[in-house]
Amino acid sequence: MMPVMFIGHGSPMNAIEDNEFTRSWKRIAESIPVPSAILCVSAHWLTKGTRVSTLEDPQTIHDFSGFPKALFDVEYPAKGSPELAAKTLDLLSPFATGDSSWGTDHGTWSVLHIMYPDADIPVFQLSIDRMAKPEELFEIGRKLQPLRKENVLILGSGNIVHNLRMVDFSVKGGFPWAETFDRFIADKVGTRDFDSILSYGTLGEAARLAVPTTEHFNPLLYVLGAASPEDAVTVYNDTCIAGSLSMTSYVFASKDSQPE
Repeated sequence: MMPVMFIGHGSPMNAIEDNEFTRSWKRIAESIPVPSAILCVSAHWLTKGTRVSTLEDPQTIHDFSGFPKALFDVEYPAKGSPELAAKTLDLLSPFATGDSSWGTDHGTWSVLHIMYPDADIPVFQLSIDRMAKPEELFEIGRKLQPLRKENVLILGSGNIVHNLRMVDFSVKGGFPWAETFDRFIADKVGTRDFDSILSYGTLGEAARLAVPTTEHFNPLLYVLGAASPEDAVTVYNDTCIAGSLSMTSYVFASKDSQPE
């Protein structure tokens, strides 16, 4: 059964940089089975309701500004998968709809450009329902579990801690509240206490500062839903940077597909 993972994607610049985070992403790709397709839940596709991208040839979306031309020059020409998109819509029926208006956004390609640089694996996206409660997002993830048996890699791309207003690049690690929240989530993932993660707001000020808006945190909830109780979890990039960002990533894998 294919693993399911959450990647802390950080800056789009990671797509064209060689650093500790991108090297870790490469190791993940090298240590798990090669997927037949990839379904990504990206922090950068928010919709009212749930949508599944159905395009055969999705465009690379450069949904950012103020970065070097080299980043805008990156293309990720992976094909889509209308057939698997249709299966995903069946799994999520009647609450999801097909969508042909969205391509491959940077929450997806900035990671996959590193993990699978040949862009030879079909990629399609699932939007984040901005109106849904955490429990509903978790349930959507649970309904996606059968895709893992079809060799589909379910990838959530966001950041556990994401507060751009408080970023300070002179800070080496994380602010105390960022470290507290990141560790809280790690502890609950480790003990499979997903209920506490769904109600993360009970952590108070640390949660409010770590998740000022939910789009970067919510991909984790889909991933937790798609994880199986039998999965072992491996943690990568277990660190905060610039005060208010977490790069922590999780891979959930069954015994036959655990990272080496």
